[in-house]
Amino acid sequence: MTDAVLVLDMLNDFVTGEIAAERAERIIPTLRDDLLPAAREHGVRVVYVNDAHRPEDFELKIWGEHAMQGTDGAAVIPELTPAPEDDVFEKRFYDAFYETGLDQHLRSLGVDRVVITGLHTNMCVRHTAASAFFNGYDVAVPEDCADAFTEAEHEQGLEYLEYVYHAERTSAAALVDGWTDGDTVS
Repeated sequence: MTDAVLVLDMLNDFVTGEIAAERAERIIPTLRDDLLPAAREHGVRVVYVNDAHRPEDFELKIWGEHAMQGTDGAAVIPELTPAPEDDVFEKRFYDAFYETGLDQHLRSLGVDRVVITGLHTNMCVRHTAASAFFNGYDVAVPEDCADAFTEAEHEQGLEYLEYVYHAERTSAAALVDGWTDGDTVS
């Protein structure tokens, strides 16, 4: 199995800015210190997919202006700055696959399982998992590397992913152990 780690919306506006999720702070150390370094060490591709909204985006009617393309609010938080070898995609909708070229990129790398991390478990993670599932990818979600505005929304998101898309509900440590043991090919 060939994995890729998707990091969704770990942006200034989502962590400390316009629509900050205070709980996002909880997942930063695990992403920064454990999952992402191990992925890179084991040749697992790390792919950031970030909101980069334009003024005409209809989502702004729901959430207000946030993560506007080219602004500091749309930049990845300093603690998780992408490494030079990481891939970075922009998105304008909840789903990281929709009109981004992500599917074609992952297929060109031979990826068959996506590890979805970041914000929000019940929104962007959920919609990205749907597209991954519909496109034939296996889905894993380390619950200590994704979060939402509330614990209830996070848990509801995880349960939905597990039930509807048969997503593997896992942890960063379990994924790292699998990569170390060679359970996945990268």
